[in-house]
Amino acid sequence: MTEQTKTPDYQLDASGEPCPYPAVAMLEAMQELRSGEVLEVLADCPQSINSIPGDAALAGYRVLKVEQQGPTIKYWIQR
Repeated sequence: MTEQTKTPDYQLDASGEPCPYPAVAMLEAMQELRSGEVLEVLADCPQSINSIPGDAALAGYRVLKVEQQGPTIKYWIQR
């Protein structure tokens, strides 16, 4: 199974929340994951396309996927 087809271990739905909340919530949630686990973050704040991947990388997490479906952006982030 490749990383792109793996099912995320957890999901954080931050839809409807203004930035920077989705990125802050993602960083808080990532602290609870074990090494190798994947968090799926759903957000519809347009600025999150920059903040979530950037903040995840700065914190040492791996961004596996960024995918937009309509107004919702899906991020897969691995601890």
